[in-house]
Amino acid sequence: MTKQSHENDVAFIQALAELLNQNDLTEIAVVREYGEDDSLEVRVVKQATVVAAAPAPVYAAAPMAAPVVAAAATPTAVAVDADPASHPGAVTSPMVGTAYLAPEPGASAFVKIGDAVKEGQTLLIVEAMKTMNHIPAPRSGTVKRILIDDGTPVEFGAPLMIVE
Repeated sequence: MTKQSHENDVAFIQALAELLNQNDLTEIAVVREYGEDDSLEVRVVKQATVVAAAPAPVYAAAPMAAPVVAAAATPTAVAVDADPASHPGAVTSPMVGTAYLAPEPGASAFVKIGDAVKEGQTLLIVEAMKTMNHIPAPRSGTVKRILIDDGTPVEFGAPLMIVE
């Protein structure tokens, strides 16, 4: 690759990032063909920032204070569950790609909720650049939650499953 084509590719990627911001998009993917056996595949993704909202202050008379406090604590519990990536048993994606729960279409899934898994056992596959990457269980335990559907695009670090 020449220095000129590298600079053109960098400028092209920067233009895509600007297009992403200007049109309030979250993701854009393109393939730039240079010739028969030469192309550039680019995928630009904007990370969404999720902020957990704090419960609004509640003012009530003294007799109602206990029930109001219990009700105000509920949104906090929901906010904690809203970020499964922070769960200690979260299995995250090591790459950007497409996640598959089964080895091939129509086959049964590698694991389902409630299955006992051993460390190193394949939980799912993440396809990246036409390569199937087996994602192993980082520890032995039980599959508590599956956070994605079959064929779901995933980002680096995205939570895929909870294994406790």
